[in-house]
Parts: sequence; C-alpha cells; structure tokens
Amino acid sequence: MADAPEIPEAIEGLQVRHRKEQRDLVSRITQKKKQASKKTRKGVNDECERLEQELKERQARELAVFRGEDPDEAPALEEDEDTAAVEVVVVVGQVNGVAKAVENLTIGPAKNEEHTPERNGPGKKQNRAKARLARRAAEYDALVAQAKEEAANMPDLREQERTRMEQHFGKYGVVVKEIRADGHCLYAAVADQMETRGLGLKPRIQVKTQEEAKLPDYKRVRYAAADLIESSPDDFAGFMEEPLEVYLQKIRETGEWGGHVELMALAKSYGVEINILHSDGRVDKIEPGDDVKGQGAKEIWLGYYRHSHGLGEHYNSLRKVS
Repeated sequence: MADAPEIPEAIEGLQVRHRKEQRDLVSRITQKKKQASKKTRKGVNDECERLEQELKERQARELAVFRGEDPDEAPALEEDEDTAAVEVVVVVGQVNGVAKAVENLTIGPAKNEEHTPERNGPGKKQNRAKARLARRAAEYDALVAQAKEEAANMPDLREQERTRMEQHFGKYGVVVKEIRADGHCLYAAVADQMETRGLGLKPRIQVKTQEEAKLPDYKRVRYAAADLIESSPDDFAGFMEEPLEVYLQKIRETGEWGGHVELMALAKSYGVEINILHSDGRVDKIEPGDDVKGQGAKEIWLGYYRHSHGLGEHYNSLRKVS
C-alpha cells in the first residue's frame, strides 16, 4: 500500500477554514430553525438550503482556484483526492434546546483507503476520484435530508411556551404586550407597565439628575435601576462579579440584559411589587422593601420567556385587561 502524500500547508489551512465555515453554518441554521414559527418554517427551510448550496459552491470554487482550474467549472463538494478529508458536523435535531449531531462525516479520502497511483493515463485517476467524491456527497446529502426531517418533527418549544403562557393570562386578568427583543426588554417592559398603569417613571430615589425628557422610556428605567444600586451598594455587592462602577456603566450606557438584581432595584426605586409570570404558571414576586410593603404598594406584571426569542431570555409586559 502506497503512503498517502503529504498535504501542503496551504491546502491544510484552506481545509481548516472550510471546516470552520461548515460548523458556523450549522450553528446559523440551527438558530434560524429554533426561531422559526409554523408560518415561517417553509421559508426558513428554503433559506437554509440556499445557504448550504452557496457554501458548497463557494468552497468548491476556492479549491479549484487553488489547483489552478477554472472555478466556474468546479462541481460543489469536489476535492482533489490528495487533499485532507473535510470533517462535517450535521445537526439532526434538538431536544429541549440541546442539539444532537452526527459527527465526523468525512468528505474526501478515507483513512484506510489505498492511494492508487496513476496507471492507465490521466483520465483513470480523475474518474476514480470523482466517483468517490460523488458517493460521499450522496451520503452527505442523505444525512442532511435526515437531519431536516428529524428537525421538522421536533417539538416547537417556542409555540408550546406561548400557548402555556396564554393559558395563565385569564387567571390574572392580563394580556401580553410584545416588547422588542433587543437587550432592553426588561427595562422597556417595566416602562410600559409603569406608564399604562398611570404610575409614571419618576423614581422615589434618584441619585443623579438627568434630562429625563430627552431620554427614551427604557433608558429612564435603566437610570432608575442604576441610581438605586449606586445609593445602596452594600445591598447588591454580593451579586456582582465586577467593580461597581463597571456594573453601573453597563446598566446606564449599554444594551446589557437586565435580571433579578435590576428587578430588585426597580421594585424598591419605584415602590412597586413586580410579579413575573412563568410559562409553568409560577409567579415570582419581588417586593418593594419594608418601607413600602404593607402600605398598598402598586403591582406591575411581566411575562418571562425562555424559548420565544432568538436572543434568549426575554420579558414582555402583561397589561391589565380593561
């Protein structure tokens, strides 16, 4: 058995980049399908197929250019038999948000396959290489088709979560107000609640004087949270993994997501009880503090979502039914 020829460093680098591009595309496709609804699923599937085909064709052209061939005549997925094998991870579905995959599908020369020297003219070697590539390309396409079929049959976690949330709305007399998923959703949802319930956005405790009229509502809520934390740093220091100044700057000036710490600060700053409804029916209550608790504190309601938006965790405003 003849030893396989060494892979030139330039080819190896090209193959490393191709593998990374294939893995990145799998991640993009997985994310797109997670976000797709029943109405948009067909369009998303078509787009994913187009992205896969474009990647195949572009990588084939790059290989052709490297070999000095005409890139316009290069078939997708075709490689010289002496180049490194391309390792592809094909996503075949998701269960509770965790991807299952068929790993290490090889497109290129098999490890134990003998490198057959050219014996009968230049055409013979090329035909054998094309036959092997065609066979492996067919195996790849079959696995992709299987992945798409299994993904289509997986439970739609987004739709299930929305359905379960809606089942609880009547119990609490609320309807959902969709908030844009842009990193400011917690603050925008609180702003919507305060305004629609006639409570206003002026906090009880305000450390810094801001030109509030010029700030968007979600920004005013961000400043209210930061001001409260700044006024009582010892109450929140145990929740921080970075210096106070850095933490406050992220709240005031960036699109950093808000969480439980910011909700505690806002409950105290505005003197309201914040109720957070989950899809399983659980309601987390965040109290405004001892100086307000028991004095008829106003309530606001937020809906917490884990699967319904591409960025991850998300808050919507739950308005009281008129």
